[in-house]
Amino acid sequence: MELREIPIEELQYGMYVSKLDRPWTDTPFMFQGFVPKTEKQLDVLRKYCKKVFVDPEKEDVTEVGKGAVRAPAIPIRGTTVYKEVASVEAELPRAQTAFARSTTVVKEISRTVQVGNTIDSTRTKEATTQITESVIRNPDAMSLLSRLQEKSRETLSRAVEISVMMTVFGRFLQLPQDRLEILGMLGLLQDVGKLKLPSELITGAGPKNPTEVELFRTHVAHSVAILSGTLGVPAELPGLASLHHERFDGSGYPRGLRGDAIALMGMIAGIVDGYDSLTAPPPHGEHMSPSAALSVLNRSRGTMFHPALVDQFIQCIGVFPVGSVVEMNSGEIGVVIAQNSLRRLQPRVMVVRDA
Repeated sequence: MELREIPIEELQYGMYVSKLDRPWTDTPFMFQGFVPKTEKQLDVLRKYCKKVFVDPEKEDVTEVGKGAVRAPAIPIRGTTVYKEVASVEAELPRAQTAFARSTTVVKEISRTVQVGNTIDSTRTKEATTQITESVIRNPDAMSLLSRLQEKSRETLSRAVEISVMMTVFGRFLQLPQDRLEILGMLGLLQDVGKLKLPSELITGAGPKNPTEVELFRTHVAHSVAILSGTLGVPAELPGLASLHHERFDGSGYPRGLRGDAIALMGMIAGIVDGYDSLTAPPPHGEHMSPSAALSVLNRSRGTMFHPALVDQFIQCIGVFPVGSVVEMNSGEIGVVIAQNSLRRLQPRVMVVRDA
């Protein structure tokens, strides 16, 4: 991973300082590369440097100093190596089938949960497996479909997109296939409890006062109850569904968990859900551009979200996310249809309008 340049004012406890804007010999530090653990160390760095270069993979946020949060001891990356075995063009028809089936399943869930508490776990698993297998073959095809779909005002209209994004992120983190399927199912079902809330609270502008905020937050408990009562879903799913609104610094809900008390799957779900809420069109989101949303997430690293995991997510989405409309130097307008893992600034683009 490349080093990240930051102003000295943004340096926090636990960031691994790998390089300075001056030779190490010009400073009192004896070692080249270290994790600041005291306010004195931070003060010395501020005295000598205007910027530093940190290594996100060596983050070690500890409970040193006021407000510091201990980073999860579990690794955030797996060891499964995935290879793209199909081009975007070849995978697109299969991805379309998987996406359509998943959308149908979500609509079925919406109907059945509103009249009871039942979910067809077999159909949900089949849809999740199809998404996972398509993402493993080529993550860009499913990402492209997800970005270009029309958005409805239905309560779970974002569920398939979130499922796809969580699966793609899990693949980027090299998690094993069974974990990708859990992430995909979690994305489809973690907000199913919203179907138990008044429709105007979901389809309108959202909660408007403290009472409505508290009512809205009960959707997490509803999701856990529905999944706990559903036969055939993975045993860990109800617990994981309770985590996507928890925050790294303890400011989330429903339990105010912090640091490594939040499982990796829950932290992944929180970042993806946060990104989706920033980029989704109204009434589900703020309709930000991907770059603006990633900037918001970057400013929240180490507070709302695990810092190294945010860095990984930004790398996963890329400078030009799949589905983005771009203008090239030639004046042509195109749509990004595939990432370039080696040259992130040179994605594959389909031209849709000439200069």
